[in-house]
Amino acid sequence: MKFTNNPIIFIVGPTACGKTHLAVHLAADIDAEIISADSRQVYRGMDIGTGKDLSEYQVDGKSVRYHLIDIVDAGYQYNVFEFQRDFFAACQQISDNGKQILCCGGTGMYIESVIKQYRLEQVPENELLRQQWASQSDAILIATLQQKKILHNVSDTSDRNRLIRALEIADYYASHPQESQENKLNYKIFNIDIPREEMRKRIGIRLDERLQNGMVEEVQNLLQQGISADTLKYYGLEYKFVAQYLLREIDYQTMHDRLQIAIGQFAKRQQTWFRKMQREGVPLINIPYNMPLEEKITFIKSNI
Repeated sequence: MKFTNNPIIFIVGPTACGKTHLAVHLAADIDAEIISADSRQVYRGMDIGTGKDLSEYQVDGKSVRYHLIDIVDAGYQYNVFEFQRDFFAACQQISDNGKQILCCGGTGMYIESVIKQYRLEQVPENELLRQQWASQSDAILIATLQQKKILHNVSDTSDRNRLIRALEIADYYASHPQESQENKLNYKIFNIDIPREEMRKRIGIRLDERLQNGMVEEVQNLLQQGISADTLKYYGLEYKFVAQYLLREIDYQTMHDRLQIAIGQFAKRQQTWFRKMQREGVPLINIPYNMPLEEKITFIKSNI
């Protein structure tokens, strides 16, 4: 699959490693448009908690165009099938504009779905199976899911709705065997390599900044708009723990501490996912997190 003469550039890495800052400045330098590969930045009204930082998309007075941010309303459950479809549509649009394609994000499943070009289908709900699972405990359902697929992270089991949906999808694909298409995508992946201690430090600083800048109020507004607490908990991390705080299920300090731990665990899972991709033959080019910005840009340009 070829959209331009140049490879599609991917900037990946865990949360708080500086992906967006690098991607935007690189895009301004090479005349690229950015596709976001973030599973939560697709939602309108979920800005602070997802770290959209849209002001970053201005470099020296120049606007860098972005795609797949703010494309669905909060409350919707966007999925990997839709991302793959929307990613390739954005690639075509950027190519038609004569621009370089640059993808930036940390949702490994999304990135892998386009790198390996999985043939995906939109999985319908199975009411019969849902009725059968309704009386089962979470422990039994998790054990059932583990028999059907390898759990690379805990997102599928973070709440009952996600667990049921993951079972539904796994069951569907078990009865509808899928094969990945021959990999013809022309791409280069640059992974920001950051030590976990530095990552944890950045996560703590960023969390405090987000709380000071209105993250609690953002979640409160979503609740007032009619987004259910269960849906916010489904989105995880900031939306889950702040919702619990607003519902008085936990106090502020507990919310802060649990959230900081959860984001750290999430970042670790992101790093694990990218290492798994590399072990499975996807070439990743590591970039030290503390390399100066201009050197990072020069390094990427010399490797594409």
